[in-house]
Amino acid sequence: MTQSTSFDTTREAGLARLTEYLPKAGAYARLRNFDLPGHPHVSQLSPYIRHRLVTEAEVLSATLDRYAPSTVEKFIHEVFWRTYWKGWMEMRPSVWDMYQVGLKQAWNDVQTSSGLRQEWEAACKGETGIACFDHWARELAETGYLHNHARMWFASIWIYTLRLPWELGTDFFLRHLLDGDPASNTLGWRWVGGLHTPGKTYLARADNIRKYTEGRFDPQGQLAAFAVPLDGAENPPRAPLPEGDVLKGGVKTGVLLTYEDCTPSHVWEAVPFPDACARLAPETQSGILHMAPLVVSKRDAALDDAVSRWPGSPDVDALEGAEGIVAWAKSSGLSQVVTSYPPVGPVADVVRVAARELEGAGVAVTCLRRDYDSRAWPHATAGFFKFKTKIPKLLDALEKRQMSLSL
Repeated sequence: MTQSTSFDTTREAGLARLTEYLPKAGAYARLRNFDLPGHPHVSQLSPYIRHRLVTEAEVLSATLDRYAPSTVEKFIHEVFWRTYWKGWMEMRPSVWDMYQVGLKQAWNDVQTSSGLRQEWEAACKGETGIACFDHWARELAETGYLHNHARMWFASIWIYTLRLPWELGTDFFLRHLLDGDPASNTLGWRWVGGLHTPGKTYLARADNIRKYTEGRFDPQGQLAAFAVPLDGAENPPRAPLPEGDVLKGGVKTGVLLTYEDCTPSHVWEAVPFPDACARLAPETQSGILHMAPLVVSKRDAALDDAVSRWPGSPDVDALEGAEGIVAWAKSSGLSQVVTSYPPVGPVADVVRVAARELEGAGVAVTCLRRDYDSRAWPHATAGFFKFKTKIPKLLDALEKRQMSLSL
């Protein structure tokens, strides 16, 4: 059986977890790589940050209120990794499209090759005979969570030992992780496979697994000895970061809530008295296969929590897909739909389709981006090591903003 890991996807629970973890943050650099039962050495804040029940800015501010930046540098960098991945993908959105195309081809291969299908099913069910990998597959399916080090080992074994298509592994994670994020998940798998940083791969080693699981697992002689970079298209050229939309005043406006941002205070402040309010249901499919019911239910719960905190307690309509957004906007007689900026991924795809159809009906879709994202994303121009040189300035800007808000 796997260890017990559970997440109550509410803002209150996320803030409580942050408060509980902060006393341990100073030891993050020394202990972060250990994958132990209950995951005592990592924050497990990612499901809350993923849905912005708790924001990156709040985590960073709370951490720096307690520690000097040098004491918690590794933890700060870990928060910014997610920011970096999102910014990198925003300037190269075709990588998401390429992954979707590759996933369809990989699924077609599964359908036509009985051997591949059996190997893929064994990997997803945790029946490969590699004890550590099988444990992580079951843990992910049961809890929706994996330690970050285990994710890297898992992806490496999937690609180099089991020799399964990386797109299928990426999809397995995205369908089951409570913190599944299109940018960090897709680009993380590409990095392991040598596609993100050309020629640089990640190879899971038995001695490393034995050390950082404290001997729980030792796959000696079971893992690939070499990690040859995967074949694939080069990273596309970087495009300019899309501009954030500007709110139109004096028009009939509705506000749309999505699971991408369940504390959209910047939207609520910009539109304090909306003419209509709605929430977009989480997608139940990822590409071809169904999302894990646990992920869908937790996202629904996060949306429930957001609705309960919506200022003024308005009536909120429940919508499904782009068709639902279009029908709601038209039936409500709106001239503008405002939502928190959705980063590249399934929600952004739905919003984009709705926006195209609504444009023909004279309805604007306005996506308001957070200041944190607008400051950080433009720096994700190359690798993380270049990005991290900007972190001190980003932290200074965050501190100044927090001070201005407290005045």
